Parts: sequence; C-alpha cells; structure tokens
Amino acid sequence: MTFMRSTDRRAFIGQLAAFSATVPFARAAESGPLAASDGGELGPLTHAQRRRMALEIRIEAARFQYAAPVIPLDSNGDESSPLGSIACFGKTLDHNSLGETEPSAYDLLRNALASGRAADFDAIPRASAGKLANPQSSYAFSLEGPDAHQVPIPSPPRFASAEMASEMVEVYWQALTRDVPFAEFDSSPAIQQAARELGGLPDFRGPKVQGQLTSGTIFRGGTVGDLNGPYMSQFLWKPLVYGLTPIEQKYRTTAAQTDYMTNPVEWLSIQQGSSPSQTLALDVTPRYIRNGRDLAAYVYRDFSYQAVLNAALLLTDMGNAALSDENPYKKSISQTGGITFGSFQILDWLARVTTAAMKAAWCQKWLVHRRIRPEETSGRIHQHLSRKAAYPLHQSVLNSTAVAVCKERYGSYLLPMAYPDGCPPHPSYPAGHAVIAGAGVTVLKAFFQGDMAIPDPVVASADGLSLAPYSSPPGGPRLTIAGELNKLASNIAIGRDTAGVHYRSDGIQGLRLGEAVAIGVLHDLVSTLTEEFEAFRLSRFDGTEITICRDCIL
Repeated sequence: MTFMRSTDRRAFIGQLAAFSATVPFARAAESGPLAASDGGELGPLTHAQRRRMALEIRIEAARFQYAAPVIPLDSNGDESSPLGSIACFGKTLDHNSLGETEPSAYDLLRNALASGRAADFDAIPRASAGKLANPQSSYAFSLEGPDAHQVPIPSPPRFASAEMASEMVEVYWQALTRDVPFAEFDSSPAIQQAARELGGLPDFRGPKVQGQLTSGTIFRGGTVGDLNGPYMSQFLWKPLVYGLTPIEQKYRTTAAQTDYMTNPVEWLSIQQGSSPSQTLALDVTPRYIRNGRDLAAYVYRDFSYQAVLNAALLLTDMGNAALSDENPYKKSISQTGGITFGSFQILDWLARVTTAAMKAAWCQKWLVHRRIRPEETSGRIHQHLSRKAAYPLHQSVLNSTAVAVCKERYGSYLLPMAYPDGCPPHPSYPAGHAVIAGAGVTVLKAFFQGDMAIPDPVVASADGLSLAPYSSPPGGPRLTIAGELNKLASNIAIGRDTAGVHYRSDGIQGLRLGEAVAIGVLHDLVSTLTEEFEAFRLSRFDGTEITICRDCIL
C-alpha cells in the first residue's frame, strides 16, 4: 500500500530550476565550475549541478514529510475525567498522604507544557530535589524523517479498563517470577499459576497459541519470531568483539530475591522525588541473562542503543552473506561497501534514528498522554484494598491472585520494583527503551538478510554461568536474523515491564513508534545514495513487507 508519494522527480527538477534562479548561492555556483587539482570538474556532475541536486534532495525530502496526513494526537481521556491527576503521571510533584498528585501542582505542570517556557517549569512546586526528565525536549524538531510531532500512536488503555487491569496483573506476576530461569518456565509452578490467571483475564493481549497462554508464550512479545526458540534473543547472548576486545555477554546483575518500594512510607517519599533509602544490591558473579531479574538489570544500566549496537556488531561479523541482497556491493566484482552500505553507514544511521525516535516518544509522553506509571497505579490499588480510598479500578486487578500474593509476601499491595528508585521521572507511554529498540532494529533489518539463519545459536544455562549450543526441534522454525532482531526488540521492551516501570502496551506501541520514525528517516536518507540501488526491503514487526525507495514508501 502506498502511504504517500513525493513530487515527480522530473517535474520537480523543472520547478527547482525556476526556484534556483532566486537563490543567491545557487546563482553564484553557476558562475563557473569548481576547479579540481587538475583543473577539471569533480566527477560526473559539475559543481553547479551538484549543488542544485543537493538542494533538490533537501527540498524533496522536506516536501515528502510535509505531505504526510495530519492525524490528531489524542489522549485516552483520563486526564479530563473526574479522576484528573489521580489517573496520570505525577512523580516528583507534590503529593498528599494517599500518594495522589496535588491537583494544583499537576495544573502547573500542564500550564508549563502548554507554554514551553523554562520559567513555567521552574515555577512548579517540588516536594524534594527530584527533577522531571527533559520535558522541553518534546518540542525539538527532527529534520530527518518525520517531525517528532507528526507520528501518532493509539491512546493507551484507560485507568479503569479491563485492559489496564490485565497489564497491571501481568507486571505483578513478572515481579513475582523475576528469579525463575527462562529455562525452567515449563516446570515452574509460579509460571503455571501466572499463565492460568493471565489467560483467564477478560482483556489480556499477550500472545497465545490456539487461544491458550502457556509457559512458552507468557511474558513474550507479539512480533514475528518472538515465539520461536529460547526466550532471549541470540543478540543478547552470543559473544561479540569491540575492536580487538572479545566480549562475553555476561553482566553484573542484581541479587536474587531483592525487591524495592513495597513499604508505603518509602513509596510515598519516592513519588515525591526523594532519593531511595536503599541502594541496588548486586550479585558478585557476572552472568548471561537467564531470568527476568537479569533482564531488568540489563535495561537499567544500558546506554541508549547498546543492545542494537551490539546486534549490529554481531551482524557485521557474520560477513558478506548476512548483508541484504539489495546491497549493491554484495555481488560487486571490484568494490566493497563502507562509507555507504557498510559498517560506517550502518552504525551512523543506527545512532541517528535513536535521537529522532526519542524526540517523537517524548512528544507523546509529555504533550499527549502523560500516562500513570505502574508503581503509581499500584499505590492506588494499595489504598483501595486497604480501604483508605476508593478508585474505579477494574475488579480483575482487585481480585487478582498476584496482588494477593504480594500482600502476603511483602505486607502491602504495592508493586515490588526491581530498582530502588522505581521508574524514571517521565510518563509511562510509550516506553523509551522500546522506541529505541524499534527504531534500531528497523535499520538493521533494512541492511541485513532477514531470512538468513543465525549461525551457531546458543542458550544460557539456568544459573547464567555458561552457554550451550541450541538446536531447533525437528520440524520447528529456524532462528533467523529478522526473527531474532524482532525478539531482541521485544526483550528490551518487556524487560522494562519486568522491572515494574512499564506496561505491555507501552512497549508494543513504543516498538511501532520507533519503527515508523526509522522508516521515515530511511526514506529521507536513501536519496543521499548514488549507487545503483533500488530500495530497502524489510518486514515490519507485524510481518508485513515494506519497500523504501527514493520516491515512495510501499
């Protein structure tokens, strides 16, 4: 399906010729060719033609993005409901004794977001030294790909909805089963209990097989390839090389059975922006990621695009066979790629889409949705079940076995967090980690051969101390580059759910937002290439095929 099509190139060149006559630097360029060292022109284009073509590329890319349909960015309506700030993000703002954001403080936040003035943000009263995470970046422009305010995502589930309840029950179960090794999901009573409860909820949207949620589908993503093979992507297990330094992907993880923010007094202090009284307890032994706690630790200390950067290094080490068949140098007799269609370009474009995608995410977080975080929602659940307040929470979360187990184990109904400080001080929807993963994986799928099997796949031991070869079951699906990249994106997104800082829909829509931004950036950048190259071709997270060429996105 064609989403949009740029101005016909030949007609546009004609328009450009008329326009360039009014541009001073363009007229100056036509006064004479740029002299090379031998007195000749620099390549097949004259200097004037080159400058004119560069101008054409910039203008045509801008026109392409400008022509995109304007789609309203709408919230789910919780903020304008009688609940108001009670159902919205408010960490670091003033709170009352129930942990509810003070309406006056929330109104000042909304006023600052509407004005964009730094002075208005500074006027928001704060209960502590805690600071909001970069809300003013939500106004930043993006000049490659779609503008940050141009990419919509659906509204998140409403506070009182059955879907919201199912997402909360899921994060409770993820917290309760953090120490269960992925290799033991099939035999774990806790995982079986979680699957039964989640599978029976009225609006649970995790992946199922023949309508059933099982130990093989629980806590997994819904992208193509997510259900194939081990829970973790090969790109988070296989060894890699940084320059001349070989690296095993063993990481410092957090100590088993160590959870945070289940004390109501500590919880309230952290909601107001105070520093936690506890520090992160670490396991002294580095391990391969083998359970939810390890994965949550990884996505706590990783730098912005660490996971997709590591995947890029692993893919480039797989050699020429792993490159996309669209790569013009893959079958070249006399040339190799590098600055274009090689590692220089891949790593550069990977970083470019990261910031572009995060600008779009921050627009959604601060200016549109302002979704309440799971730790805040658990405060509402705790106060409701403790009969200190009454909120319109769905019965499926109030009656949840997982919530009851938390009360029995920790003494409160609060969500056990993987981090002492809980969530970062910005709204929940969409998940920033997911947005980066979605954008980065999309770039990698454009450059590499998606249907190629991953060589020498591995699986981590239950204690995370070793890797063993992995073989797909007879007749089972292969582990492919595209499938394992999709799984990587889901692992990163769901790892934040496992930590307790996001919901499932934060990650799903974060991946899709990152994907959409990356597709737009790839469209703009493809016009800078001069090789005989037809298009990037890749599969989206939902399995649909997409073609990105100089003139269109199909």
